[in-house]
Amino acid sequence: MRLIERVLARLRRGERPVRYLLAGAANTAFGLSFFPALLWIWPWFTHHYMAALVLSQLVCVIFAFSTYKIGVFRTRANILREFAYFSSYSYAVFGANLIALPLMVQGLGLHPIPAQFCFSLLTLVSSYFWHQAVTFRSDTRT
Repeated sequence: MRLIERVLARLRRGERPVRYLLAGAANTAFGLSFFPALLWIWPWFTHHYMAALVLSQLVCVIFAFSTYKIGVFRTRANILREFAYFSSYSYAVFGANLIALPLMVQGLGLHPIPAQFCFSLLTLVSSYFWHQAVTFRSDTRT
């Protein structure tokens, strides 16, 4: 069976890793477009890209939690507990991002948008394992 056929078969069966990739694609698209949109729509954010990063993080964490909770892990556990664990990962990554983005922009001379894109790609894989093992570890998954 060819790779594309296997992926399509998994998609039809609705397997969690495939749902995660789809939700991750939606979250990545949303997150990667929200940050530059702030810089392009409001010129003030161009010079204060760290403020845009903070606002983007807040909005994107809520969006991502919703897609993973409803679309991927489908748990019925306590939403506040899950959001706390989800946020703990997100804000740990955010803390690393607060350090990495200025280093890439000021230290390496990268533009904020590609620098943020590179950082986001680095966190994609680790987030699946964290959310599977910690955030949505409930036995009530479907």
